[in-house]
Amino acid sequence: MTDTPSTDLPPLPEFDLFAFTPYRLAVAAKRTSDELARQYRDRFGITIPEWRVMVHLAHSGKVSVRDIEARVAMEKYEVSRAAKRLREAGLIERRENPEDRRLVILALTPEGHALMARILPMARAHQAQIEERLGPAFAQLEAGLAKLLAETD
Repeated sequence: MTDTPSTDLPPLPEFDLFAFTPYRLAVAAKRTSDELARQYRDRFGITIPEWRVMVHLAHSGKVSVRDIEARVAMEKYEVSRAAKRLREAGLIERRENPEDRRLVILALTPEGHALMARILPMARAHQAQIEERLGPAFAQLEAGLAKLLAETD
């Protein structure tokens, strides 16, 4: 294989990846998520998927793996693995759904609740830092994100 492009291929259209909004949104989301993730990983030893499961349970109460998967943009296997580790750590509990025995209901344990009571203030402080960094542009970003998310739900 050579490094020179084949002359049989049509030329690619001009495209600026660094001005491509989906790319920029993904990079910004990853960077801001990783900033917070370093804090809770270093202090509490939890991963991003574990955080997402726990924060969803803190927000929604008892829910199924399917609900978490749909709402936090994670694959079922990611939710299941994170839930397994959190169960083993005693931070969440798992029960059969009485209405549909094929579904599993997850909920925070008292230990998980106590951990979230420590992590959520960190998340709120991180949110405040993002708002401060963006200044007046934050309201516009929020409005734009609301439109994008409403169109994809």
